[in-house]
Amino acid sequence: MAIVHKGASIVPTKTEMVTEWMPRQRWYHGKGHVPQLRRVGGFRFEDPEGEVGCETLLLADEAVAPAVVYQVPLTYRAAPLDGAERALLGTMEHSVLGTRWVYDGPHDPVYVSQLMATILGSGVSDEAQASVGSNALAIGSSTGHAEGSVSSSTVLSGEQSNTSIICRMAAPGGGPAEPVIVKVFRTLQDGDNPDVIVQSALTEEGSDRVPMAIGHLAGAWDAPTGGPEMRGHLAFAQEFIPGVEDAWRVALVAAASGTDFTARARDLGVVTAQIHTALAHSLGTHEVTPEAREAVVTSMHQRYAAAVALVPDLASRSAAVEFVVASVRDVHWPPLQRIHGDYHLGQVLDVAERGWVALDFEGEPLRPLAERVRPDLTARDVAGMLRSFDYAAGSVALAESPVDATAWAAACRTAFLDGYASVAGAPDADAQALTRALELDKALYEVVYEARNRPSWLPIPLGAVERLTTEEGTP
Repeated sequence: MAIVHKGASIVPTKTEMVTEWMPRQRWYHGKGHVPQLRRVGGFRFEDPEGEVGCETLLLADEAVAPAVVYQVPLTYRAAPLDGAERALLGTMEHSVLGTRWVYDGPHDPVYVSQLMATILGSGVSDEAQASVGSNALAIGSSTGHAEGSVSSSTVLSGEQSNTSIICRMAAPGGGPAEPVIVKVFRTLQDGDNPDVIVQSALTEEGSDRVPMAIGHLAGAWDAPTGGPEMRGHLAFAQEFIPGVEDAWRVALVAAASGTDFTARARDLGVVTAQIHTALAHSLGTHEVTPEAREAVVTSMHQRYAAAVALVPDLASRSAAVEFVVASVRDVHWPPLQRIHGDYHLGQVLDVAERGWVALDFEGEPLRPLAERVRPDLTARDVAGMLRSFDYAAGSVALAESPVDATAWAAACRTAFLDGYASVAGAPDADAQALTRALELDKALYEVVYEARNRPSWLPIPLGAVERLTTEEGTP
């Protein structure tokens, strides 16, 4: 049992140290702001050796409105951790323990081992001992598909919204076990994380079209604005599939070389429909309401307005856009259900002897959680993948040695739709109109993104807007 030194002084304080460090992290959303952090919760893991302090801080950043809650696992050590210089927040002086080296927890093997032990053992954390904010317990939950302990771990680089850790595992009786990847959610919202719920449901269905869910960690914290306590997922462990490429990279090579990709695109359509079918069976469907229709129409109007604000030339297409948007109100909708929500080639792995495997079911990361868990149209995922084939073609067209892959993308789109229809049934005119409208909605979203971040890529979504608003039936 770790000894808690109540009343000890720490310089700088934990919050002061995190405030200095947080703006440099890719997952921090308040770019351009100095964080104003207030502790709203936390918990601890016990180091079996009693040497390393493992504490997770749940901090509300009130520099932005509404406040954003971040999860910041920290470890405290009496000496530097070899090879972890880039994960060092700094040093603090503890009035009892002396100098402590403070690290970002996912980079510390003690934190990772105890996180996974809590998940795999369906265990419970220790309470933190802070005088402000909740000191709630974090609770692990295992699906029973893995056991063992962490032998070593590596943090994936390049992630923007979370921190994922590859864990090489040792079996209970010794020897290696299958590796696991655990995702630590950095931004917390009240409610269940869709990635956890959807992938766990698909694992329960026996689907091998997603990485197998291993378990999760959940907890509670104070609401930043007062009110009822908030609860949600803190981390999610799943099967790690090594040595694979995502479909985006595979498709780019094919597009650049002009290699026929239609068979692979058709297979992807089949897999997508299989995932949708399994989700409808495991999590149910919901009848369409007038409010649901109106929400989609309102969202599309907002997307178009945002796109016009950044690219004024799009105002000339207002009548054609309104025609496509209005069709959403008039056509028949199938029942709503849980979907992927942010589906594109980068969200699919090419796994040898297994085929396509989809991952990251969190939905569009910038949308509020309440929207991301809402039942939606399966056509939204279909539209997202259609746009992704266009992006692959657009990417090679913008390369140093440009390649015209327009025909390649069109063939892939047709093959994907054929594969999807082979499982879900041939789409009628209403279903085609819905897919077209949602593809336009996605293209307008892309216009806004590219105008703000990569203006040289604007021709890709602008070309899609032109195509989707000039096809037969549009005034």
